[in-house]
Amino acid sequence: MHMQRYIIHVDMDAFYASIEQRDNPLLLGVPVIVGGLSKRGVVATASYEARKFGVHSAMSMVEARRRCPQGVFITPDHGKYSFVSSQIRQILDKYSPLVEPLSLDEAFLDVTGMGLLYSDPAEIARCIKADIKEQLQLTASAGVAVNKFLAKLASDLQKPDGLYVIRPGEEMKVLKDLPIRRLWGVGEVTAANIAKLGIQTIGQFAAADSKLLERYIGKSVYDLQQLAQGRDNRPVVPDQQVKSIGNEETFEEDLFHWEDIERHLLLFADKVGWRLRRLNLSGRTVTVKVRFASFRTVTRSRTLDAATSLDEVLYQTAKELYRTIQATEGIRLLGLTVSNLEPAGEAITLFDSGKEKQETLHKVVDELKLRFGIDAVTKGRLIDPRK
Repeated sequence: MHMQRYIIHVDMDAFYASIEQRDNPLLLGVPVIVGGLSKRGVVATASYEARKFGVHSAMSMVEARRRCPQGVFITPDHGKYSFVSSQIRQILDKYSPLVEPLSLDEAFLDVTGMGLLYSDPAEIARCIKADIKEQLQLTASAGVAVNKFLAKLASDLQKPDGLYVIRPGEEMKVLKDLPIRRLWGVGEVTAANIAKLGIQTIGQFAAADSKLLERYIGKSVYDLQQLAQGRDNRPVVPDQQVKSIGNEETFEEDLFHWEDIERHLLLFADKVGWRLRRLNLSGRTVTVKVRFASFRTVTRSRTLDAATSLDEVLYQTAKELYRTIQATEGIRLLGLTVSNLEPAGEAITLFDSGKEKQETLHKVVDELKLRFGIDAVTKGRLIDPRK
């Protein structure tokens, strides 16, 4: 007997902004915009209050300030968001062994065959949403369907705090009147080319002549028409692990002085080390990225003898890597990334003589950051004497 496949897509609502509102009650009901605050910055997440003013992710921060001058603008706290993401993952893992995270704030679950535990896949989605709300005081939207495309589409249909189920046989009823841009892989250019044929909706696209469409958008038409007809055979691929953890910043004014560069490398090492430890990971390869005022971009990498999550090791390695770069102009962007990741504790970390003391100190500092916020404890060297 054929077992009906069911996929759930869980998508957190305005993730970064919702966390900030949860952690600061003064922000509840207020337009909150999280992203790079410099003139060159972009919006990472906008709260639903901010979206009413037309602010959305990937918009320039300058445009966001123009549209919503009364908004509260916040720099992203990636360490905090990564930690909340790991808490969400623990909840999802209770409901299926097949969980595929797409990013910090969304994931697929394959719940096929869970009929003995739950009466209906929609009940599983309801339980997941209830757990996230109860344990983390955050809301998620969920979509339930027979494949990944439909589940992801469904999770977006009743945001925020939504639950939408597309039952087998209902696919075209849901899809037919939706705009063509709702298809995965259809961007502005492809949508404009399809519109030349007078096609605006997914239903029109699904019924159109494939050969005619191919002349306008190429061979991708065949995969797109499968999606438009509600078909998608891709499996949920569990445990696509985080490949790297990094921190970078584009500066409002270019950096020229070594002490400023050094302080930023220390700040990045502090943040990246914190995120590695929150996710119980260590990394072996350290990469420094420099973008100059002329937009010339240089990267330097070093693979260590053993994986680490210690700030001091990351900082010293980053400094040494930076010194191999010939800097002849101002620096527009600086970044530090750790890759080649593995579960923490499986390798001996560098500088074993002082390793236990460093790890103990990090545990204490990390606990303080968790209790009082990531900026509650900082290294003395990170305090700018000019401020």
